[in-house]
Order: sequence, then structure tokens, then C-alpha cells
Amino acid sequence: MTRATTTAPSGLTLLRTAAALQTLTLFLQAATAGMLLTSSRGYLMHDIGSKVMYAAALLYVLATILAWRPGGGSPRPILHSTGFLVLASVQVVLGVAHMPSLHVPLGVLMFGLSLLALRRALSGHLPAPSTTGA
Repeated sequence: MTRATTTAPSGLTLLRTAAALQTLTLFLQAATAGMLLTSSRGYLMHDIGSKVMYAAALLYVLATILAWRPGGGSPRPILHSTGFLVLASVQVVLGVAHMPSLHVPLGVLMFGLSLLALRRALSGHLPAPSTTGA
């Protein structure tokens, strides 16, 4: 008798965890941005959160690489996570430069993109390897 397992491969588990962590840290950044307006601790919380969010974006890049490598699937998730890391870098620069007119909308965009990445990771369907010769 063969037992079916429902556990995900470790690379997929890490990918799901990293996507969830990235999305959660972005949500918390929105909350601490609101705290900037009402609390003296808001700046410190937002500053610390930015470092955690950046680390989560780095972890997500690593997770996409580790999820791709064993199966030899499409590297597209790696490109997406790397693009997200570029956006996170721009976000940090805009925050340090005190440019809220660009910083806030970019943060909203990043949260939306992270939700899409989380949905894709939770669906368990990674893009198949490319069958073209290119």
C-alpha cells in the first residue's frame, strides 16, 4: 500500500514562508507609517521595519533560487523576486530622501505585488521549465 504525502518540498515551503514574511513586513511598514503621524516611536519602528522588510526581500530572492534549482523549472520567479528587491532598494532611497509623494505609492505597489507573489507561492504551482530552444 502506497501512502500519499501532502507535504510540500522544502524549497516550496521556504518559498511560501519567505513570501508570507515579505508580505507581512510590508503590511507592518504601512502600519508604522501611520504611527509616524501619531507617535514619537513611529520613526524608530518604521526604520527598524524597513531593515526587516529588506531582509525579507533578500530571503525571498534566496527562496526563489532554492525552489527553482532542484526542479529546473522556469527562472521567472527569480527575476520577479530580484525585481522586487530593486523596488525595495528604491523604496529605501526614497524614504531616506524624505520623498513621501513617491515613497508611499511605491509602498502600496510593493504590497500589492507581494500579495500576488504570496498567492502564487501558496498555489504551489511553480512555472514549468521552458520548452523553447531560446
